[in-house]
Amino acid sequence: MMLQLDQVHAYYGKSHILHGVSLEVNKGELVTLLGRNGAGKTTTLKSIMGLMLVRSGSIRYKGENILGRETHQIFRRGLGYVPQGRRIFSRLSVAENLRLPSLRQDGEKIEWVLNIFPPLRERLNNRGNELSGGEQQMLAIARVLVSGAELILLDEPSEGLAPLLVGAITDTIRELKKSGLTMLLVEANLTMASNLGDRHYVMAHGLVSREASSQEILEDVELHRKYFKL
Repeated sequence: MMLQLDQVHAYYGKSHILHGVSLEVNKGELVTLLGRNGAGKTTTLKSIMGLMLVRSGSIRYKGENILGRETHQIFRRGLGYVPQGRRIFSRLSVAENLRLPSLRQDGEKIEWVLNIFPPLRERLNNRGNELSGGEQQMLAIARVLVSGAELILLDEPSEGLAPLLVGAITDTIRELKKSGLTMLLVEANLTMASNLGDRHYVMAHGLVSREASSQEILEDVELHRKYFKL
């Protein structure tokens, strides 16, 4: 097992946001975390990365309890995070964005990433703010891959993208999955999530409420009414 959360309680200041979240991700899996806005999905990812105050529970990565570790320590253990909104370095070039995360200049890793994202190869000298939304999302994912991450947390990679670009990002994530990369995906696009995910957790009110199959995610009307309709 790559990642295991057990009864995680997390807080924004005094506000109790996660109320005992438990989930697991096995090596090579793509697991999705779904639910309405405000259900606690992004907070769960931030808790894993040490960006939230977690007062109780455990978060284990490859058997080690990483709860209480600093974010940079978690990152160096092989956990990568692609946050909602991309957050690339907009004034740096694509090449500079790709060089920053690596502890050493790994030309082979960068070349591998550029083969996965051909549009970035053509834009190596362009600054981040000169890229399209889809290219920025590719760069955000590529930057984490260059670090050598073995498990990636993806927070709504399709957000704000045109349908054609959503398809391109979906195809890329599918290829990464085929390469053996392990992923935990938060995604509002249910079709995309059901097409990519091996397993699905549904969150509500800061808890994992149920697991669902891809067929249920697409077809269960009651599931949609209860957990996804805004």
